[in-house]
Amino acid sequence: MFLNYITWDLDPEIVNLFGFSLRYYGILFVGGLVLCIYLLGWIFEQENIPSKYLDQLSIYGMIGILAGARLGHCLFYEPAFYLSRPLEMILPIAFTRDGGIMLTGYQGLASHGGALGLLMALYLYSRKTRHSMIDVIDLIAVVAALSCSFIRIGNFMNSEIIGLPSEMPWAVVFKRIDDIPRHPAQLYEAVAYFIIFLILFLLYKNRRERYKRGFFFGLVLVLCFTARFIIEFVKENQVRFEEGMLLNMGQLLSLPYLILGVGFIIYGFRGEKDAMSRNEVVVR
Repeated sequence: MFLNYITWDLDPEIVNLFGFSLRYYGILFVGGLVLCIYLLGWIFEQENIPSKYLDQLSIYGMIGILAGARLGHCLFYEPAFYLSRPLEMILPIAFTRDGGIMLTGYQGLASHGGALGLLMALYLYSRKTRHSMIDVIDLIAVVAALSCSFIRIGNFMNSEIIGLPSEMPWAVVFKRIDDIPRHPAQLYEAVAYFIIFLILFLLYKNRRERYKRGFFFGLVLVLCFTARFIIEFVKENQVRFEEGMLLNMGQLLSLPYLILGVGFIIYGFRGEKDAMSRNEVVVR
């Protein structure tokens, strides 16, 4: 018997004007990216990097995240459906049964795909600007988790990516889904990512001279995808084929990022030791 729970029945659409839907999710998605760009501007000032590079990085990064997140959802979670409807994969539309076209927006984004898209965009940015990619990903890593936190709040506003049934006093009934109190898994992730952002930002402010060469990038991957892996245990499966799987798709896709993150942390520590060794030689 569920005695204590929170009822959530917010309309995810703020306003609809002439077929254009303004939603909380979209505002939070874009707002999180804009805030991250603002913080990156401050970081670029600390690093004495010209502001023109930030402008280019912002364009590459936003396109890479959006394209990667969209393609990631389509190919990781619903490949059969979207490969048979490729236009719906790349355009914010859906074809109706009577042959019409409906503007839907990009409903379905995957964080794993967004991370991969961002890395590919940063590679292209680095090739064009000659700005070292490993330095760029280290700086972006400092603020990346903040954007992820905003996105998960957006998922909560949409009543999507819901948790398993729960008897916890903070359980939420997502009235647009059913009448069952559930773990607010979206908020668990939002809080986790915000804490990770604070950890990275404080480390950058106080230990930047010590940690370089991919350390921040490796750390944010390990922390974010460890949190994602753990919280997946209290989430409902997003697609039917995950039923019966020991680990769901979100957890399986997290494993390569965890391995990559550990590798970059080790690489960063080795770089630090090599730098310290060179300094000792100079002093002697």
